[in-house]
Amino acid sequence: MKSEKKNKKKHNNHHNHFTTGYINFTKNGYAFVKIEKFQKDIFIPKNKTNRALEGDLVRIKFNEKYRNKRGIKMEGEVLKIVKRKTKKFIGILKIKSYSKYGLVVIYNKSIHVDIFIPINDSIKHHHNNKVLVKIISWPKKLKNPLGKIIKIFGKSGEYTTEMFSLLEEYEISYEFSNKIKSEIEKIYSETKKISFFNGNLRKDMRDINTFTIDPINAKDFDDALSIRKLDNNVWEIGIHISDVSHYIKEGSLIDKEAYSRATSIYFTGKVIPMLPEILSNQLFSLQPKKERLSFSYIFNINNRGKILKNWFGKTIIKSNRKFTYEEVQQIIDKKKGDFHEEINDLFFFSKILTRKRLKNGAIYLDRIEVKFNLDNENNPISLDLEKNNDAHKLIEEFMLLANNKISEFVSLNFKEKSSNRIFIYRVHDKPDFQKIFFIKKIIEPLGYFLDSNNLKKSINSLLKKIKGKPEQNMIENLILRAMSKAKYTTKNIGHYGLSFFYYTHFTSPIRRYSDIIAHRLLYYYLLNDDNYLNNNADNKTAVYRLKNMDFYEKQSLHCSHKERLAIDVEREFLKYIQIKYIKNFLGKEFYGIITGFTDWSVYVDILLFQTEGMVKLRDIKEDSYILNSKNYSIIGKKKRKIYQLGDKVKVKLMDINMEKKQIILSWMGNNMKN
Repeated sequence: MKSEKKNKKKHNNHHNHFTTGYINFTKNGYAFVKIEKFQKDIFIPKNKTNRALEGDLVRIKFNEKYRNKRGIKMEGEVLKIVKRKTKKFIGILKIKSYSKYGLVVIYNKSIHVDIFIPINDSIKHHHNNKVLVKIISWPKKLKNPLGKIIKIFGKSGEYTTEMFSLLEEYEISYEFSNKIKSEIEKIYSETKKISFFNGNLRKDMRDINTFTIDPINAKDFDDALSIRKLDNNVWEIGIHISDVSHYIKEGSLIDKEAYSRATSIYFTGKVIPMLPEILSNQLFSLQPKKERLSFSYIFNINNRGKILKNWFGKTIIKSNRKFTYEEVQQIIDKKKGDFHEEINDLFFFSKILTRKRLKNGAIYLDRIEVKFNLDNENNPISLDLEKNNDAHKLIEEFMLLANNKISEFVSLNFKEKSSNRIFIYRVHDKPDFQKIFFIKKIIEPLGYFLDSNNLKKSINSLLKKIKGKPEQNMIENLILRAMSKAKYTTKNIGHYGLSFFYYTHFTSPIRRYSDIIAHRLLYYYLLNDDNYLNNNADNKTAVYRLKNMDFYEKQSLHCSHKERLAIDVEREFLKYIQIKYIKNFLGKEFYGIITGFTDWSVYVDILLFQTEGMVKLRDIKEDSYILNSKNYSIIGKKKRKIYQLGDKVKVKLMDINMEKKQIILSWMGNNMKN
């Protein structure tokens, strides 16, 4: 006992240390600074954060406060802010009539304090508006920083307000400069007449039955399929992709802007395009009855699904018809309609391709997608839980095939000719096995199992077993979270989920810059291939100069980063739409599945909406529940009733917090295990 006190005293008197690191705040106002050489973060009390904000680079003084059985606790204080992460924040302006100051309340985790705004005539009528505010100063005598409003987005909760404030928050461009517009007009005016291009310099596919299959509201058609029967047992299939790189020259203003955006953003009811609509929806779009330039993968396949011959190169096509997925599904079901023979032949081959992929170990995750229908004022009025039908799967299989075969072609065909072979790959690493172990512990009480020794087969078996079960969405989400994030790189490790060793993104150059990179690299290799150059070179004098590996790796990292941002902002906006829609059902009761626990709450996925809400443990009236973190369950203190992950329960929609995008539920106490 004495030695413990002596030890504690010794460490209380430890010399101070000084270091620099990034600070992270909790919602309670205290913070931690992560220092790489220490295994534990340095704790910063509330009164010693010295006006630092989330993510700031700070200089701190710290000491080893005491040592106990858990190790050393290090506590410190912020001496100064070396560099602010940002001075600009988005929040909601709150104005009280009797105060000299308004408050901008920040609801995300980017800042732990509100910002004071001096009230003047220009802002006093903007109560509850979402605004962009800049911190001007933070006097020592004030607990809150002082700011200035630099942009007003509109009333909080409105469609355009939420969309444009999100784009601002994620620093996503949504307008094109006048200089870029001038460059676009020049490209468009010079190439309006596609017949200007001599079809002899490309493979001419204009007389072969070709069509596009896309969503009903699609405007940019960047892929088309052609098919013709060569003899009783052999078909020629063409996968044609818009030849965007023919028009977008590397280093041009449009190219720089497309690279900066790297991807289109898809909101419910609105698209923020990577390329201007006059190009993406018109000149580049493979519209019906119009001659269009394309980059194609054409192959011969027999009636057993064996690919006999491959060809890659530039083409000119003329689509006969644009189909929606719904129209193609009807043709598949009824075996009649426009081009029904061609569509059913393609469907036949797509099923063979699917079987081959699954046999090769591909993971088959067939997710339900939530789609909202909006009225004229962009308010959500209904939702559809959409699942991929046969028409979707048909297109998906041929796009996967093209991406696989093009990557394989570049990687293998030019191996001897280019020792420093460069390409952009779409890779997917093995899953996090700690997360797989976590899934096993959760699903075993529900009667499901995973075999780590044959994980892919086991996952596919699990996905089949949960199909149509209430816990399906929860388990699918757990599997998705366990998977590594796919990314772009020049260093190929294969694609774990698809079970392809060679894979790229080539089929969507209108909406993904990574595909433009792949187009340019493939064309470079084709221009250096004697067979292609002698027969089908689009422009024998044009030489695309290959950069070094570092250049393409930097571009790959950039595309991966922008893709993650796009996913995050799309998910955030969808959450807003979901919350706004669900607000119409306050007071109604629904069934849901328990998806998570914390010390103070239960999370429930509402089955009808595929949306997660929260019940506070203290609000469950039937008993006083506590968390059993080892068994992922809660247990009642008196009745000893247990609720586990995956249990089906009834809840009532009690409240909506639009700013925090939270759904507050009331517990109805029904436990109905399947």
